Amino acid sequence: MNMRNQWPVLPIVAGLASGLLTGCGSESGDSGENGSTVVVGMSDDVLATDPASGYDPGSWLLFNNVFQSLLSFPKGGTEPQPELAEACTFTDSSTKVYECTLKDGLKFSNGDPLTSEDVKFSFDRMLKVDDAAGPAIIFPMLDSVQAPDEKTVVFQLKVSDATFPSKIASGAGSIVNHREYDADALRTDGKAVGSGPYKLDSFTEDEAVFTVNENYRGTAEVQNSGVTLKFFHGDRTALKDALLADEIDIAYRGLSAADIADVGNAAADSGVKVIEGTSAEVQHLVFNMDDPVVGKLAVRQAIAHLIDRDALIEDVYQGTATPLYSIIPAGVSGHNTAFFDTYGDRPSKEKAEAALRGDGITSKVKLTLWSTPSRYGPATDDELQAIAAQLNASGLFAADVKSVTFDQYEQDIAAGKYGVYVKGWVPDYPDADNFTAPFFGEGNVLENNYSNDTITGTLIPRTAAQSDRAATDDAYGELQNIVAEELPMLPVWQAKQYAVVRDEVYGLEYCLDASTVFRFWEISKG
Repeated sequence: MNMRNQWPVLPIVAGLASGLLTGCGSESGDSGENGSTVVVGMSDDVLATDPASGYDPGSWLLFNNVFQSLLSFPKGGTEPQPELAEACTFTDSSTKVYECTLKDGLKFSNGDPLTSEDVKFSFDRMLKVDDAAGPAIIFPMLDSVQAPDEKTVVFQLKVSDATFPSKIASGAGSIVNHREYDADALRTDGKAVGSGPYKLDSFTEDEAVFTVNENYRGTAEVQNSGVTLKFFHGDRTALKDALLADEIDIAYRGLSAADIADVGNAAADSGVKVIEGTSAEVQHLVFNMDDPVVGKLAVRQAIAHLIDRDALIEDVYQGTATPLYSIIPAGVSGHNTAFFDTYGDRPSKEKAEAALRGDGITSKVKLTLWSTPSRYGPATDDELQAIAAQLNASGLFAADVKSVTFDQYEQDIAAGKYGVYVKGWVPDYPDADNFTAPFFGEGNVLENNYSNDTITGTLIPRTAAQSDRAATDDAYGELQNIVAEELPMLPVWQAKQYAVVRDEVYGLEYCLDASTVFRFWEISKG
């Protein structure tokens, strides 16, 4: 997710590879809508209940369950399907006009009818409010929204964008009730009125209570009678203790490697199990191209030749991530292995030294790696320390690590104070566009002073306009090869997703996929 100048990334839920139950949790078959209430604990907070503002993982979890979008991502899938809409399609060959027809008889949770007026209102409102912590940044291509009748919505785009369906299928496409929200101001009472599978009954600092929305019409089949979401405000120990004490049914997001290790070792006696799912979350080292040290390509090449991803995964993340050699992660169409092809998968002091000497650099390179302690996962500082140790072990670098609070971190990056810093990313939608345009397009979020005319002038516009997404692979391959050669950033790892659940809880395998949608309705308890 790409907030303005922020990357609110899932804190990696790390754990031991051994003892994990991949795809675990068979369907119980008898819970249904009248099943038990499920209690979910997570370390994140929900920063907003208004979808014109929230652009963080916790808020989108709420949006995906309380609100509907015109389209949605099916469990395990990356192609959006109709949700509020009966059908949606581009009506022109230039992919600039997108039209949706709504289903009949749609209602919000309070019984108000949902029509095209609400869809138009929701998008117009989001763009008008243009909140700094909101998703309006996803829609610079959106020119206007028309509602010619109660069931028809027409989006006019300024430029071709074949990924527009995926964008409106995300939390950014949440539809609100025009009777319940101001057209030009955010809602601040902690309430929400949507048409999703759940209603938000109450929202406090420490918990949110959801019950089933009887007016819901969509693709979800609810397997419980409600969900209580408890917030642990970053206290990972308290989250683990609550699970082991049977105070919550599921621990989602924020457990450290040590926490998962404890749970895994005690699984037989504690009545819990670890569920592993796929993820498109990634992490990179970012290089400030104007920095006097890493602004030199030879220095960046030396770092690329020395980093040992396998050691980081084993020693820091204990097998809960995979090495990443691409800007576009595995499992997303367009992925290649440009960095593996260019720099290999094993560290090489010889190649690193050759790169430095070829640029006339003969002394140790003094370097500070900048980190922030929790925003990109609880092990981020440890990871950066391990990378610094790898560089120093070569005898070619004198690297250290400094970690600062996230607010300070973002300010200093914007001011150009850092040469090397870490960034994480969770996609808004599972398409290669979301791993490239935000990084290398106009006004990119890396803030590292990198630009390439071929990428911005040719490859990004070409891929955005291609309605056949499989046909973009060659162009995305070229883009990744350019980035691997010019090295404005260095991919490090791709995460796996984990949740720890009580033995009687089922359905989590449908909540942990590349779409990043945590589907309350798939969870049953019996």
